[in-house]
Amino acid sequence: MKKGRWSLQSIIIVFVCVVVALSLLITDLLISSRVASGTEKSEEEKAGNVARMVAYSPLVIDALSGNLDEREIQPFANEMRKASNVYFIVVMDMKGIRKSHPDPKMVGKPFKGGDQGPVLKGKEYASTSKGFLGPSLRYFTPIKDANGRQIGAVAVGISLSNIQKAVHKSRTGVFIGTVIGILIGILGAVMLARYIKEILLGLEPFAIAKLLEERSAMLQSVREGIVAVDQESKVTLVNRAALKLFEKAGLEGNPIEKSIAEYMSSTRLSDLLKTGKAELDEEQNLNGITLLTNRVPVIVGNKVVGAIATFRDKTEIKLLAEQLTGVRVYADALRAQAHEFMNKLHVILGMVHMGNYDKVVQYINEMAGHRKSEIGFVTKKIKDPVLAGFIIGKLSYAREAGVELSVSCDHPLPQPADLGVTHELITIVGNLVDNAIQAVYDCPIKKIAVEFEYVDDILTIEVKDTGKGMNEELQNQIFQKGFSTNGENRGFGLYLVTQAVKKLEGELILSSKPGKGTVFAVYLPYKEEGELAE
Repeated sequence: MKKGRWSLQSIIIVFVCVVVALSLLITDLLISSRVASGTEKSEEEKAGNVARMVAYSPLVIDALSGNLDEREIQPFANEMRKASNVYFIVVMDMKGIRKSHPDPKMVGKPFKGGDQGPVLKGKEYASTSKGFLGPSLRYFTPIKDANGRQIGAVAVGISLSNIQKAVHKSRTGVFIGTVIGILIGILGAVMLARYIKEILLGLEPFAIAKLLEERSAMLQSVREGIVAVDQESKVTLVNRAALKLFEKAGLEGNPIEKSIAEYMSSTRLSDLLKTGKAELDEEQNLNGITLLTNRVPVIVGNKVVGAIATFRDKTEIKLLAEQLTGVRVYADALRAQAHEFMNKLHVILGMVHMGNYDKVVQYINEMAGHRKSEIGFVTKKIKDPVLAGFIIGKLSYAREAGVELSVSCDHPLPQPADLGVTHELITIVGNLVDNAIQAVYDCPIKKIAVEFEYVDDILTIEVKDTGKGMNEELQNQIFQKGFSTNGENRGFGLYLVTQAVKKLEGELILSSKPGKGTVFAVYLPYKEEGELAE
């Protein structure tokens, strides 16, 4: 996507300014036209009122009727002109001869302008014409005596230049208002552009579009299911991997805009919106499918505005974990046995150098017999080859650590009906033995006893150590995820044990006292191979 020439801020400022300027200019034109028309109308009404006042004046009527000297009209008209602030007041007789005029020399001469004809016929009207004093707006009114007979007329004029000045004055106010409005519009546009820019985190439209494309590609490419909800628990985002898992679990339709609690009742996203606390590596059952889920809140400005859940079918993770566990166990067993074998070779080499060949033969026979009996006992009592190999590896690992590890099993332990049980047993036994080795590491007596007992479809596993033991406070904490007394990035072993026991619907009992060692007892339902088929 090509970068645009203009920034979003510039586009918003220009667009808003143009819109505001056009709106105010059109408003200015409309208002100015109306103001001009209104001003002219007002001046015309003013001239009409003055003309009627003069026309109805007894002095003017008496003078034109011959009852009074006509020379009285001139001073009266001048006083009225000054009082009303009009351009001129001209009183004329029926022949159009002026009886008054601002210029006394014009008195007695015919009215000039050519627009006086209709008023001498009794019509009242306004007109625009050019006379002795220049162009003006004139208002004509007939003068009648007491009997209603027209005896003359009066013309009141207002200079057109004065009208134009009044219109210009009115339009100046409108123009100033328009300019102020445009300036306010520009300021508002700048503030709006900066606000939008801040909301968009300073990103331009092309950058936002690119991020959206990358985000969409990333969400759809990952194998984990991803679901996002808003603060009202409505689904706002779901990727293809999540839809496949939903379809596998029997959930139909697109969940977008639906309530997550109604669509997927086993979710805890709605609760997460209230607590605001992340939930990591939690198991979730979705219509028989076990998911490993991470739920985290979306926090903006110290406020929870949504939540995101990522999840994956635990079966896939379990298969991968089993492969990794098998490789690790095999590698640990080989390393421990190789280390143990090298130590024994050093002993043999030392005795050869000393010439104690009889001792060498005796030592080799004892070592071979002990090894044979140990392997023979484990493989005889534990029929599951994976579990048996794991225990043999732990025996070598314990000897390498200087710990005496004994394994006892009164009755043979058959292979389980469900192969997945083996993985959980390795998790349980392996972490309990590792925990016991760590417990006796600094103790003068370093002994660990592992006992298996299988009776009436119940498998009992006991792991005893001669370690320092634990007080009640520590016993209440050791099963918490991440808790450890051996430093950071530890504390997951016993948590995994509790999860495995819970999955197998078993029971875990801890017995420990300071200075008297610790005993972990695990009781599990155990079906041997072929029993379920029967």
